[in-house]
Amino acid sequence: MILGLIKSLRPKQWVKNLFVLAPVVFAKNLFHEPVLLRALAAVAAFSMLSGAIYTINDLVDVEEDRRHPTKRNRPVASGEVPVLAARVAAALLIVVALGSMFAIAPPVGLAALCYLALNLAYSLRLKQVAYLDVGCIAAGFVLRVVAGSYAVSTVAHPVLPSYYLLLSTAFLALFLGFGKRSHELDVHEARARSSLRAYNPVALRAVLWTFALLTVAVYLAWTLDPPPQLVFAKRYLWITTALVLIAMTRFVKLLRSRDGESPTDAMLRDVPFVVTVLGWAVLVVTIIYQLRPTV
Repeated sequence: MILGLIKSLRPKQWVKNLFVLAPVVFAKNLFHEPVLLRALAAVAAFSMLSGAIYTINDLVDVEEDRRHPTKRNRPVASGEVPVLAARVAAALLIVVALGSMFAIAPPVGLAALCYLALNLAYSLRLKQVAYLDVGCIAAGFVLRVVAGSYAVSTVAHPVLPSYYLLLSTAFLALFLGFGKRSHELDVHEARARSSLRAYNPVALRAVLWTFALLTVAVYLAWTLDPPPQLVFAKRYLWITTALVLIAMTRFVKLLRSRDGESPTDAMLRDVPFVVTVLGWAVLVVTIIYQLRPTV
């Protein structure tokens, strides 16, 4: 049962919580140990909270999952994890996660509460509403960035996320979310859930490419107009836009696969995609932290 509970928490999805670290990197605090430790604590707490939400989602969908050809193998749906045990585990994780985040800083706890409320609404109703479902997912990513900002802020050195960072995060999450919906519609059209059938394939592709262009445009604008602490990286930071384009193009290619696997899962195992993202991360850190003002 323990292994089943762990599977219900979806550990492989916790990589999404690395968005909490974005403000640390761009505020040039990555190698400031006290700040980094607070940010890592927030990542851990968000991982517990998101794991609890995945478990709640499985509890809400347990009957529907039991009729699904693949989801019926999920721990709760298959009976590997009793419903009562899943409920208790989710409740405990929520209490511990929220307590930890309020201990880091009250604004972090408030961001986490908003994240929890949003995802409960998503699990209970909003995931059945086309387009709004993806909007909820994107809002969750933005809340991660907001929480990360407050986690590394101090009275002397407040760290507020820039509009560029928030918009880039939102547009990227919308791009990935609508891409996933497009793939689901292509692969599971005959037995798609009602909210998925509400998507128009032509409109969905138009929305997907719109957010792809917006993501790249806003990211490029940020590299050309960075915050004051990154002014000396301005000369080279725009180069990283090329890797963003390559990674997004690779994701679009994964959407064409009809093997039934979610593209957001497949991209974590796709070597070209992972190498591109890691290359982007290394290049960004190198540019931000190695460049020094000239006199």
